[in-house]
Amino acid sequence: MENGVFQVEGTVRVDGSQYAHLYETVPVVDGSPILRDLLFSPDHRHIYLLSEKQVSQLPVETCEQYVSCAACLGSGDPHCGWCVLQHRCCRQGACPGASAPHGFAEELGKCVQVRVRPNNVSVSSPAVQLTVAMRNAPDLSAGVSCAFEEVTESAAVVLPSGELHCPSPSLQELRALTRGHGATRTVRLQLLSRETGVRFAGVDFVLYNCSALQSCMSCVGSPYPCHWCKYRHVCTGHPHECSFQEGRVHSPEGCPEILPGGDLLIPVGVMQPLTLRAKNLPQPQSGQKNYECVLRVQGRQQRVPAVRFNSSSVQCQNASYSYEGDESGDTELDFSVVWDGDFPIDKPATFRALLYKCWAQRPSCGLCLKADPRFNCGWCVSEHRCQLRAHCPAPKTNWMHPSQKGTRCSHPRIAQIHPLMGPKEGGTRVTIVGENLGLSYREVGLRVAGVRCNSIPSEYVSAERIVCEMEESLVPSPPPGPAELCVGDCSADFRTQSEQLYSFVTPAFDRVSPSRGPASGGTRLTISGSSLDAGSRVTVTVRDGECQFVRRDAEAIVCISPVSTLGPSQAPITLAIDRANISSPGVFYTYTQDPTVTRLEPTWSIINGSTAITVSGTHLLTVQEPRVRAKYRGIETTNTCQVINDTAMLCKAPGIFLGRPQPQAQGEHPDEFGFVLDHVQTARSLNRSSFTYYPDPSFEPLGPSGVLDVKPGSHVVLKGKNLIPAAAGSSRLNYTVLIGGQPCALTVSDTQLLCDSPSQTGRQPVMVLVGGLEFWLGTLHITAERALTLPAVVGLAAGGGLLLLAITAVLVAYKRKTQDADRTLKRLQLQMDNLESRVALECKEAFAELQTDINELTNHMDGVQIPFLDYRTYAVRVLFPGIEAHPVLKELDTPPNVEKALRLFGQLLHSRAFVLTFIHTLEAQSSFSMRDRGTVASLTMVVLQSRLDYATGLLKQLLADLIEKNLESKNHPKLLLRRTESVAEKMLTNWFTFLLHKFLKECAGEPLFLLYCAIKQQMEKGPIDAITGEARYSLSEDKLIRQQIDYKTLTLHCVFPESEGSAQVPVKVLNCDSITQAKEKLLDAVYKGIPYSQRPRAEDMDLEWRQGRMARIILQDEDVTTKIECDWKRVNSLAHYQVTDGSLVALVPKQVSAYNMANSFTFTRSLSRYESLLRTASSPDSLRSRAPMITPDQETGTKLWHLVKNHDHADHREGDRGSKMVSEIYLTRLLATKGTLQKFVDDLFETVFSTAHRGSALPLAIKYMFDFLDEQADQRQISDPDVRHTWKSNCLPLRFWVNVIKNPQFVFDIHKSSITDACLSVVAQTFMDSCSTSEHRLGKDSPSNKLLYAKDIPNYKSWVERYYRDIAKMASISDQDMDAYLVEQSRLHASDFNILSALSELYFYVTKYRQEVRASPTGPQLLGPDHALGGKGRGLREGEGCSRVPEGTEEA
Repeated sequence: MENGVFQVEGTVRVDGSQYAHLYETVPVVDGSPILRDLLFSPDHRHIYLLSEKQVSQLPVETCEQYVSCAACLGSGDPHCGWCVLQHRCCRQGACPGASAPHGFAEELGKCVQVRVRPNNVSVSSPAVQLTVAMRNAPDLSAGVSCAFEEVTESAAVVLPSGELHCPSPSLQELRALTRGHGATRTVRLQLLSRETGVRFAGVDFVLYNCSALQSCMSCVGSPYPCHWCKYRHVCTGHPHECSFQEGRVHSPEGCPEILPGGDLLIPVGVMQPLTLRAKNLPQPQSGQKNYECVLRVQGRQQRVPAVRFNSSSVQCQNASYSYEGDESGDTELDFSVVWDGDFPIDKPATFRALLYKCWAQRPSCGLCLKADPRFNCGWCVSEHRCQLRAHCPAPKTNWMHPSQKGTRCSHPRIAQIHPLMGPKEGGTRVTIVGENLGLSYREVGLRVAGVRCNSIPSEYVSAERIVCEMEESLVPSPPPGPAELCVGDCSADFRTQSEQLYSFVTPAFDRVSPSRGPASGGTRLTISGSSLDAGSRVTVTVRDGECQFVRRDAEAIVCISPVSTLGPSQAPITLAIDRANISSPGVFYTYTQDPTVTRLEPTWSIINGSTAITVSGTHLLTVQEPRVRAKYRGIETTNTCQVINDTAMLCKAPGIFLGRPQPQAQGEHPDEFGFVLDHVQTARSLNRSSFTYYPDPSFEPLGPSGVLDVKPGSHVVLKGKNLIPAAAGSSRLNYTVLIGGQPCALTVSDTQLLCDSPSQTGRQPVMVLVGGLEFWLGTLHITAERALTLPAVVGLAAGGGLLLLAITAVLVAYKRKTQDADRTLKRLQLQMDNLESRVALECKEAFAELQTDINELTNHMDGVQIPFLDYRTYAVRVLFPGIEAHPVLKELDTPPNVEKALRLFGQLLHSRAFVLTFIHTLEAQSSFSMRDRGTVASLTMVVLQSRLDYATGLLKQLLADLIEKNLESKNHPKLLLRRTESVAEKMLTNWFTFLLHKFLKECAGEPLFLLYCAIKQQMEKGPIDAITGEARYSLSEDKLIRQQIDYKTLTLHCVFPESEGSAQVPVKVLNCDSITQAKEKLLDAVYKGIPYSQRPRAEDMDLEWRQGRMARIILQDEDVTTKIECDWKRVNSLAHYQVTDGSLVALVPKQVSAYNMANSFTFTRSLSRYESLLRTASSPDSLRSRAPMITPDQETGTKLWHLVKNHDHADHREGDRGSKMVSEIYLTRLLATKGTLQKFVDDLFETVFSTAHRGSALPLAIKYMFDFLDEQADQRQISDPDVRHTWKSNCLPLRFWVNVIKNPQFVFDIHKSSITDACLSVVAQTFMDSCSTSEHRLGKDSPSNKLLYAKDIPNYKSWVERYYRDIAKMASISDQDMDAYLVEQSRLHASDFNILSALSELYFYVTKYRQEVRASPTGPQLLGPDHALGGKGRGLREGEGCSRVPEGTEEA
């Protein structure tokens, strides 16, 4: 029989002529039927089965698949039995002891059955004798053992009765068996045959541990003999362990317990005792502590002394209780009564303690009086507050409670009514929402627009909502009117009316679209007219069938047509809106014949679908949205169709999900295949075998590297599989091959596509499109052959003649040159040997450095102090990079009228409509530059620092608008937030800057600072060129010294600048260090742990080398001893001055003299050009990683160098060139440096990509923003996980973390050098690559920074995916919780910035673009003629703001 994928063979057992039993089903052949002819093998152990194309061998039995006696004998397989002592299912001939009594079981009742007495034992009772009884036991004369799991095994004693005696496990074995398993553990007691060494039978055995039970009720209620010691508060299996006879409890009736008595209700802030009924309360003995009540609420614990009144009650002494927040009116406590410190008294499972506030969530009288009557809350009239009677002054007259007769709330208020329109015939259900709307619907009287409205009791919500049904209006043209409500009587205090007006309208319709559709229904009808959104209920009837309602508005009702009971015919349409019945005599809907499908061409597709199918049929134009469907293995898929005319439509085949890797070559048939033609059922499923799915085509890449070199005019062969499906007919797959975006002419075979010669040249990508599939095969490298011109031909001829002359000359001189060639060969061989030894030495040094530097660097990092910047400086450096003293940090000296105008402008910025219009208008201006966008975003966030909750709502709206704009412009969704091209993107960066500062200080700052220190320390271990910024140790190939620099480490003893007599500081420097570099290392050591801004600068200090008492030499980068060779001037180093190891040096303030000025001027002037090229706009202390061009000094004509000269200069000496090895050899140093820093990079990435690290929880801002992005994706039906992943990566890692990693000086008070910046750029690029979803193909030509972390990036990517996944699983943050958090953040930093200065800066842009803002659609409403930004003489004038205080301003 056939079953899904496999053809299966059924094995049948026949007992007599009346009964047959199918006992096994075995898969045999894939997809082909089995023929009747069967044949046994000669030994009758196998059977041969035949299909159309295959012979299969199948074993007669597979007894070994059954692992228990019951499964073996219960299967019904006549060949199988249970070999008892071997504990396996097999044929009888394969069982060694089958002939012995009970050695081989063939019936289910003959299986060995085991019982044990006792069947449980306490963990404190070792070596108890157990009696094991067996039925159908085999011969055990060879011996038997008892085993408990894999822990213990002991010999059993066989009794004459056939029973066994076994000892229970020892104390040590019991601990091993029960450790970590609580009060009980069921283990398997197994019997092991000494004859076979096999465990042949077993029974469950329980080990119980009374001491694991922590309460009296659980102890004495245990099914095992456990006893409770009341005075010791322990459960034991040995009652004699209890201290007192009267303290032993054997049944639940004797347990100390709090008795049930309903919920314990505790009002907040009321000082009162709490009394609870109890039984059997123990009297604390000498040395034991008295009773206490323990309450836990919101993570806080409160302990209150309690008094025991005999054994039947306990009272918590006078105390008051509270909980934080008014979000809920009551909260459940964890309440318990304890004695002797931590002995809790049992309490019923239903026991609850509630702490409540009358006023929480009950701001009105009505809400107060409908509170739980057990709370005894009432409305205090004089206080306008829900309170307990005791807290209300003059409660007899002021306090209202539902228990009082005739209680009702005054001053009802209607907040909203819905709907606002209805037919005058009535029947409209009007919902009225407000406060103090009565405590019972009976006491509420209603009229809406002067017409009586009857309350509906089932819809009434006490005090909050009332729903009523309108009666018919008897006035011919009733005017609009409010809803009027009275509670009880209609006196002034108990009467109100709504601000909204209710109108009576006359709905009508005049058209239906489409006007015809299938008789089976399912057509989406749009009925057009006026006032169609009136009333509360609408029913559309097409003849006698109800049209399924979808939606409606004032001008249209949309519904799905019902089936026609009369078949094809014309049907009238009727509307029922509440009690109004509306018809239109001239409007009809025509039911037509159902569409049919008669033919498909072709009747096949590929697994992926999306191939074209031409469908022929009838009445196809009546179908609105036809779709083609397929169902395979329970999964249904659909695809679109386009109707061409009434008899033809073009569809794209739906794909199917196989559920296994390889489809069959002969094709797969779907379970169902058909069409969704509205509600026409006959077309939903055609004949199952009428459609076939063939395997998807696949292609091989263009060569191993993905690049194929071809010549123009040659054909391109693309190899693949399944290119022509094995389908009948002439239809073929439609392939499109694009080479560089241009299609080419194709010839298709089963295994290859032949593409005509491409006309382009250069590198062109190759893509194949077929059936919705896209294949990127690689790149074609098309090299053009140049035709020879006439001058070229002449040149070749002349060259040939010269070549002949040269050959003649060579032959003549050959003999003489042979000896010279031999000598040259020997010299080259010697040079090669020398080069090879130097390469080996360099690799060996790199390996040794990697092994030693890691431990040394890790040890050096211990105990480093982190110099965090204060919040103000940190925020300004990120918001306004490159501007250290920004105006927002300064006080703005303004006249009072200008200050008033600025404050009015600040109030305007708290209007969301104005800010959105302002920002969108600015972004639409071509003169509004990228720098302006960043400035406006930063200033806006500074101004709104005090209202971060409002700023967050504004940011969300701007981001939503940006997403919408991105999708409307048909940009790829992954480009969102990629570049800072809008104000919203920079605001998002600033938002994270504000909210992640605490996370940086408490968690992520430490690994980032350690990474910076590690990079700095490692770079300074080797030579660093003071001019180019290149270093021996680097992560950046651009900043690597690619030659051998000879140097050695010196230890200098430095004297403190402030105190000459203090201890000397040993400092490690290199003899190749420039004098400035040496000074910087000395300052780092002397001022270790002191922020950089508080230390003296190297340029302000002189380095003094002290030799003996009197000899003191000032060392400088450039002086009269500086060496000049040709036009190259070399910076002085310690080696230049021949400073020796162990020398004494001192840092002294720079002596300003004519000599010093003359000497230092040249060097300063030369270096200033290089530093100006190196400095970046992000910070005055950071240096760009790009090396400068070294140009000659205009006055002296010399070029400055330190360790390496610029290789581009023509005067670079050949000797220097010859002394260098191939520069790429030194790239191994990148790996050594990377290995040394690996731990610090890993620590940083692990901290950033972890939801809970080092005790710090995930910042709320990250979860909130990620949820917002997911919500936006859901609203726009973006389900691609890569797009969502990219949005989050662009939002947080790109916009915030990369900025912080590349610029640690934004967070810490440090100096960042050129080489450190280059290394951090490599780490930041790796960080971004880890967040990317695209796969980077790497080869030998890839950039070194990509290759350097190629093996690490997949691991980092898994961290990022796990991080995003963990965040998505977290509970969502409500807007209320987020607002509370943002308000707290605003409060903490409310005075950090000068808001007036920021407003003044921002006003510059308002002035500049005022006309454009006023010209916007909402500008006139937002900026009226007399507004501070609009009219004359009412505010700041044009041109003012941007750090300029307006002068002579008219009255604000």
